[in-house]
Amino acid sequence: MYPEQLVIPMKEELTSAGFEDLRNAEQVEAAINSKGTVLVVVNSVCGCAAGAARPGVKLSLDASKRPDRITTVFAGFDTEATAEARKHFFPFPPSSPCVGLFKDGELVHFVERHHIEGKSGAMIAENLKAAYEEYC
Repeated sequence: MYPEQLVIPMKEELTSAGFEDLRNAEQVEAAINSKGTVLVVVNSVCGCAAGAARPGVKLSLDASKRPDRITTVFAGFDTEATAEARKHFFPFPPSSPCVGLFKDGELVHFVERHHIEGKSGAMIAENLKAAYEEYC
């Protein structure tokens, strides 16, 4: 577990942009299984989360289409919520950061850590915007 004083500012990068902070399995389950489209971001303390994932997911929201709900869990901090989210990411292996887009409870698009590492926030945003155009 990471210390709260380290994690809170990283969480706030997304929650201040309107992301729901999911902290337990029940909240994750309810969000993913809600009607419509739901973006689930697995946030983390790593450099690629700071340099690409968080900026990318925020930039992706500046689009003509976007998910009905935007949510986040924090790996290494919200362990129950993260474990529940990862159950829904099957067949993809656990990684963080990562981003899943669900439509009516079904995973329709997934961005793994290895698709985030070495990429810019703008590249992540464009990937997600293309998924929003198709599914939202």
